[in-house]
Amino acid sequence: MKIAKEISEIFTSRFGHQPGLYRAPGRINLIGEHTDYNNGFVLPAAVNHAIYLAAAPNKLQKVRVYSVDFDELFEFDLARVTDLQTDSWRSYVFGVVAVLYSRGYLLPGFDTVLQGDVPQGAGMSSSAALECGVCCALNDLFGLGLDKVEMTKIAQQAEHQYVGVMCGIMDQFASMMGRQGHALLLDCRSLDYEHFPLELQGAALLLLNSNVTHSLADTEYNVRRAQCEEGVSILQKRYPQVQSLRDVDLTMLNQEEGNMPAVVFKRCRYVLDESRRVHAFARAMRDGKLTEAGEILIAAQQAMSVEYEITCPEIDFMANFANRQPEVFGARMMGGGFGGCTINLIRKGGAAHLIQRLSEAYRQAFNLDLTPIEITTADGAGRIDEFKRSRPA
Repeated sequence: MKIAKEISEIFTSRFGHQPGLYRAPGRINLIGEHTDYNNGFVLPAAVNHAIYLAAAPNKLQKVRVYSVDFDELFEFDLARVTDLQTDSWRSYVFGVVAVLYSRGYLLPGFDTVLQGDVPQGAGMSSSAALECGVCCALNDLFGLGLDKVEMTKIAQQAEHQYVGVMCGIMDQFASMMGRQGHALLLDCRSLDYEHFPLELQGAALLLLNSNVTHSLADTEYNVRRAQCEEGVSILQKRYPQVQSLRDVDLTMLNQEEGNMPAVVFKRCRYVLDESRRVHAFARAMRDGKLTEAGEILIAAQQAMSVEYEITCPEIDFMANFANRQPEVFGARMMGGGFGGCTINLIRKGGAAHLIQRLSEAYRQAFNLDLTPIEITTADGAGRIDEFKRSRPA
């Protein structure tokens, strides 16, 4: 873990004492976009790209955070936790501290150095990894006694209250609860989950980064959530037992179509179909039916483009091109939308040909270069020496 060694040395040089070392991974999502905040199902996996933290208590009543990636030092007094406002990467760190304070965990001062290799803007949840990494480090350093599920909720609350993105719980859950060699089949209502063995059996997963990030992403994410909530509010008039779209079936939704705006109906229909696609994809992968799994990815891509309208021209081009290639079982956009990556389920050995052909076509169409991202699954957040102990020598 080269980054861990580097940030340990930077920490000692900058702050003058020895840190503990922590890691929180980014994630991929095989299928299940925008279903988590509707209490649906998702199928993410933690990956080998991560945020690394060196951290230790200090004897000051302040927090000192140095980001290697941004070459910035951020300091704040713990006495100001209740009224401080900040932005950019700082809000993810400060948000976790502020949420802990609001829950009665009055932390002493601490120092930390951060660095990551989760590609920015690629839909791999570097923000959730940072939140989870900070929470995990503070829990360990100060003996807070939080379990991983509770830390997941704290990280999500930080993003809601201090970043302003009303995200579901998938990203934080995957970063905290991941297991090497597995995906997480997660019920976002009950938080029941299964570590789903990710046995690709002659296939491989390939991420291709479009290298575009449209400014619509965060605002439109919140708009989609509000549209789903509007649908639930309309449905509750006839079905008072409905608390979220998780409680709705297609018959109920179709009966209320005339009572809701067309766009709201379309968004709700997408969510119901996408949650079903999660289960269908998991069954297909479990049974080794890769062609069927690929068809589900293709259907998901079409639905994200037409029904939920969260793709963009660059992503549509990349996914549609890939889905015409013989080595591709299926490809779709991954993440919140309006840029980022496609996730491609391909035949093993087919990556080089796909990358070459798609790179040329993408450059010609948009004058942009795409970036392949190699991924393997990984364990969730924790202290780095814990990972070493859990692996055979």
